[in-house]
Amino acid sequence: MSIAVIYGGSRSQGNAEILTKTVIHDLNVKEIYLKEYRMEPITDGRHDVEGFQEVADDYNKVIDQMLSHDIIIFSTPIYWYSMTGTMKNFIDRWSQTLRDSNRPYFKEQLSKKKAYVIAVGGDQPSIKGLPMIQQFQYIFDFVGISFEGYIIGHGNKPGDILNDEKALIEAEQLRKKLG
Repeated sequence: MSIAVIYGGSRSQGNAEILTKTVIHDLNVKEIYLKEYRMEPITDGRHDVEGFQEVADDYNKVIDQMLSHDIIIFSTPIYWYSMTGTMKNFIDRWSQTLRDSNRPYFKEQLSKKKAYVIAVGGDQPSIKGLPMIQQFQYIFDFVGISFEGYIIGHGNKPGDILNDEKALIEAEQLRKKLG
């Protein structure tokens, strides 16, 4: 099973990235940092006769990379009790791809994937991060992705995640499961 990690953070070596790297240590994965790609926000064309207009950015490159893997790990800091805007923008663009005649099998391809979410936040994330986890569940249900689990860690300042023993243990358990 091949694995892709989609990082939604804007800071290099942020807490969500550190926790995710604990999971993927020694595993063969494709790491995709959304901050390294130019991705325009969605212009909703779902109800327009002509549909969505093609956008000249890097979104399709990311989709192609993601679709070539069996397992997708979505790694995001918790910003204002949800995923980052970068991650949300990427997922919002799925609406375009779901209607895009160039990818008529997008939903079918997604339905063959398994997903995990790794998130880190600083304000009672194990409680206040749960609505975000539910949001991912709804997204995955809509496109048919099998939601296999999540880890929520606690960390605010850079490196704080290394003090969250529970999250580090869960990360090690997931690494063994994926290995």
